Amino acid sequence: MSPSRPAAERPASQPGRLRSIGPELVSAAADNDPTNVGTAAAVGAQTGYQLSWVTLLVAPLLAVVLMIAAQVGTVARNDLQALTLKRYGRGPAFALLASVVLVNLVTIAADLQAGAAGIGLLAGVDPRWLVAPLGAAIGALLFAGRYEQVLGVLRYLMLGFLAFGVAAVLARPDWPRLVQASLVPTISLHRYQVAGALALLGTTLTSYVYVWETIGRGAQQAPGRTDRDRGLGRARTGAVVGSVFTAVILWFMLVASAATLGKHHQAVATADDAARALRPLAGSAAADLFGAGLVVSAVVALPVLLATTAHVVGAQFGWRRGLSEDISRARGYYAVLVISIGLALAVSVAGIPIVGMLVAASIIGGLGAPIGLVVLVRLARDRQVMGSQGISLRLALAGWAVAVVVGGAGLLYLVGAAVGAL
Repeated sequence: MSPSRPAAERPASQPGRLRSIGPELVSAAADNDPTNVGTAAAVGAQTGYQLSWVTLLVAPLLAVVLMIAAQVGTVARNDLQALTLKRYGRGPAFALLASVVLVNLVTIAADLQAGAAGIGLLAGVDPRWLVAPLGAAIGALLFAGRYEQVLGVLRYLMLGFLAFGVAAVLARPDWPRLVQASLVPTISLHRYQVAGALALLGTTLTSYVYVWETIGRGAQQAPGRTDRDRGLGRARTGAVVGSVFTAVILWFMLVASAATLGKHHQAVATADDAARALRPLAGSAAADLFGAGLVVSAVVALPVLLATTAHVVGAQFGWRRGLSEDISRARGYYAVLVISIGLALAVSVAGIPIVGMLVAASIIGGLGAPIGLVVLVRLARDRQVMGSQGISLRLALAGWAVAVVVGGAGLLYLVGAAVGAL
């Protein structure tokens, strides 16, 4: 039975300023999952500071996407999957569902393994024994907490991302070179730099980020035009703040790697590899902080990935959905949460290498994101959905540009990988 309004969309009473921009902050922060940490570390180790400007370019691109998603969720008071199903029918909605769920499941498996690896690095324990407890802990948070409670936990956990900033400072970067590379873009057709730039862009604008944003914004809307207008202004503020925060943290990730591994031409494949390699180069404090940041990135991203997966599946099949629903009233929704964690654990038990999982998540994310972006921009300009409060033509054009950039990045990444394999 499809609810008239999912429990996850019920408004909180009189939210404060920080609380009201929480969905954007969490959406943006969750984008820096272990897949992105590993990408930034590998790119920094391989190209040094040369692509630091690309990490900062993420801020305006992500801000555009989050502003569009926030406006859709705020005005339409529903999530992207449900709106697609209602407006365009089951075929297009299923295509969106497949693109989101496939990316999410691969990323969940990769992030769960990476989070366990980070904990193992800090505790000196074999990470294979930590995957199941971490998955169980994340599942317990989602099962026990209601939407606002989960959002509150993730907001405070975001402070842990600052560990990457401290690690970057302790790595003692060449500040004049770094500032110049960050503010003055250098375009190179060297294979490693092209691949690095495309990987950074292709992994930061994945579908779960803006789908979660529409879910989160719909959750805070109360009936009435005044509340909606106020929420829209706060959503725009949150989109900018969250995007800048995410880009700066991504910059710190790259700097910590570039200042140490890049300087010594020491290549790494994953984030935990980078943390281990930092120890002899920048000291145990920098390595431990980088490892702590990796754990935080997994713990923040996994609830968003899991909840988004369950939500889009529930929307497609008309189930009751949302973390504020009782388990007895939303069995299908919570079943998807359990199945998603179970599949991730099965991948871990199967011994699939985390390097391959992270690469697969990056590529699939880059290819799947444009599908949702196209649907998102179309809905945001659709008068039947948005009435007179659709996004401006300028913002729509910016959204189309982001879709082209992300789609092109994913395609070129695949082409480059294919050519390199020949």
